[in-house]
Amino acid sequence: MTEAAENTVYELAQVNIARLKFPLESPELKDFVDALDPVNAVADAAGGFVWRLESDSGNATDIPFFGDDWLIVNMSVWRDTDTLTAFMYQGQHRELLARRREWFERVEEAMTTLWWVPSGHRPTVAEAEDRLRHLRAHGETPYAFTLRTTYPPQAAAPLPEPEAEPAERVRT
Repeated sequence: MTEAAENTVYELAQVNIARLKFPLESPELKDFVDALDPVNAVADAAGGFVWRLESDSGNATDIPFFGDDWLIVNMSVWRDTDTLTAFMYQGQHRELLARRREWFERVEEAMTTLWWVPSGHRPTVAEAEDRLRHLRAHGETPYAFTLRTTYPPQAAAPLPEPEAEPAERVRT
């Protein structure tokens, strides 16, 4: 590692996506939608919070992810895993987590990932999509991980994609 890389301060980026069961305007999602602004305000004031993705609406529910209109995205940057975890499992956010199955489809593939970014970097949706795809393809690595297996703050490169197997030759 170069001296410059060793001296870089890192922050924790996180993305989580959810597949809606109902349109955002539906009565079934009213409690969720009504809680967005208050929960975002708590996040914005939380110790260790750095930044969150938002559109002109003040949240990110109208920002496309993977080109799927039924997916909503939440992306933010935190000082470290401890401050993110403290926010996630306390107060109103914890209450919303407990109700997530009412509003969102149960999905088998990974829907959340974490990665380290240089201090001051604000990740893009394309970057988050790349990290989530990488987690799905390779499991947890320093490039993309979850709270189950965290890695120390560092720069990390993606693993190469496996080469495609050559088609079997057909004997004639």
